[in-house]
Amino acid sequence: MADDAPIIIKKIKKGGGHGHHGGAWKVAYADFVTAMMAFFLLMWLLNTTTPEQKRGIADYFAPQSISRSTSGAGGILGGTVFGEEGARAGGSVAVVNRDSPPDPGAQARDGGEPTEVDGRNAGEEDAAEKAAREARESREFEAAEMSLRQAMQDLPDFAELSKHLIIDQTPEGLRIQLVDQEGRPMFAPGGAAPLERTRRLLAQVATVIDKLPNRISISGHTDGAPFERADGFSNWELSAERANTARRMLGQSGVPGDRIAQVVGKAGTDPLYPDDPYASANRRIAIVLLREAPPLPAGFEP
Repeated sequence: MADDAPIIIKKIKKGGGHGHHGGAWKVAYADFVTAMMAFFLLMWLLNTTTPEQKRGIADYFAPQSISRSTSGAGGILGGTVFGEEGARAGGSVAVVNRDSPPDPGAQARDGGEPTEVDGRNAGEEDAAEKAAREARESREFEAAEMSLRQAMQDLPDFAELSKHLIIDQTPEGLRIQLVDQEGRPMFAPGGAAPLERTRRLLAQVATVIDKLPNRISISGHTDGAPFERADGFSNWELSAERANTARRMLGQSGVPGDRIAQVVGKAGTDPLYPDDPYASANRRIAIVLLREAPPLPAGFEP
């Protein structure tokens, strides 16, 4: 019979386009792009830096570059150690035994080729040693600078005295400059007699630089204003006398005389502010801890 025919029900599923697959692929793609950008940035940096810069970066992150300090140490350094020799308590010069670098010319003079050390020739060994020495000196200079700034903060009139002090690193070494401020000179006008603030600053400087074995250069500077007395005493004599006064005061604070490499007066020939030769800050004393000279090759005859 027609009423017994089966009833068929059709269910139609509507597909909504391609469907939603989630956003996980976006995160993975972003990670991939970031990694590739970091990779190409690293390749660019490796290609643009010199071998000396790479060694300097490696030395900076090496474990031995981390400052080691011990608690309970009084004094200006607070237990900080500048280098292998430690903080010297006296004024004597630290003696460090260093092996002489290989002589690349010794074998060449005998008709042979320069020797190799661990697969590298002597020239490469000298470059690595120089980079390591410069990195060590930079770390020691930075420690000396921080120690001096910390010592200054312990003074009651730190805010005023700190204006007279400029510390920076130059190709010559660590430079510490005691400069005049407007209305607050370091020496008596027209003379080499130090004022009380100058004595206090030089005493602090001497305490810090005595911790390093480097030789010292002292130079006196005046501004560009013409100055000459009837007896011929000019800015040249004035700057030289002020530099020599600074040398004597460092000696009175414990810095041995054999540490002094030179004492010079430069008058107004080397202004701190060349655009303003009459600025008060051009009148200054510059004390430089000189960078160490590289060790001489074995068998070197001057």
